[in-house]
Amino acid sequence: MPDARRGFLLGVAAYVMWGAFPLYWPLLEPAGAVEILGHRVIWSCVVMAVLVVVLHRRAQVRSIWADRRVHLVLTLAAVVITVNWTTYIWGVNNGKVVETSLGYFVNPLVTVLMGVVILHERLRPMQWVALGIASAAVVVLTLDYGHLPWVALVLAFSFGSYGLCKKTANVGATESLAYETAVIAPFAAVYLVWLASTGRGDFATHGTWHALLFLTTGIVTAVPLICFGAAATRVSMVTLGLLQYLAPVLQFGLGVFYFHEAMPAGRWVGFTLVWIALIIFTTEAITHRRRQLRLTVEASTAA
Repeated sequence: MPDARRGFLLGVAAYVMWGAFPLYWPLLEPAGAVEILGHRVIWSCVVMAVLVVVLHRRAQVRSIWADRRVHLVLTLAAVVITVNWTTYIWGVNNGKVVETSLGYFVNPLVTVLMGVVILHERLRPMQWVALGIASAAVVVLTLDYGHLPWVALVLAFSFGSYGLCKKTANVGATESLAYETAVIAPFAAVYLVWLASTGRGDFATHGTWHALLFLTTGIVTAVPLICFGAAATRVSMVTLGLLQYLAPVLQFGLGVFYFHEAMPAGRWVGFTLVWIALIIFTTEAITHRRRQLRLTVEASTAA
């Protein structure tokens, strides 16, 4: 199988698995979002530790601890991904699957906005148009919900912040996630021990299979990430950028057609505006990339 095709299929696999998460997290109920998060962190830490050893990444992990700047940036990344995971699990398990999908629909636009505000990047005219339409969508959805779609906004901004941290740290996916889960794991362990000691935990209180299901949270976290990492090295950024919409599309479909969440007219208008903004944003990005590649080829030919 050609490398590009393999990369494409791995990318599809990663985003389909992420898109199917709304079917997975409710299986762990009646455990609450924070308890589920605790297990996800602990078992992800175990899985990532095994991967670090198997893939011979121990030296890379040690180098993270040795570099103070990278150490601090990835610690911040650990904090924001914890916020993201908690919000997502809570949203899915509390009937807000559609709103969680909105968070990942607007994430690319939020990432661009953060680039302007934090990195002082300049936007092209059509990117401003896309952001303007997305802002209008948030206003429409706020009027429809009666409050800010806070689940979507927390997901979008936390994941955008996480991406910014990862870009700044410039560390491989396996070792960075291993470090991040190792940072959060002690806090997760203390919380889970406290739950168990007070009789409030749901682990091992609903049968063997339910307990074993908690152990799979680490695999469920690691496998899509591995597929994504393998895809990122084999396909273009344009292809990867387009594939990222698979997950929120699947989440939105599950929320509307499987979980039968309410979608009044105002909500449809808001989501339609978001989709229009994304079409403009994606089309402009592809056109700009092709223009830059053409100019590069012409410059090298002229030289």
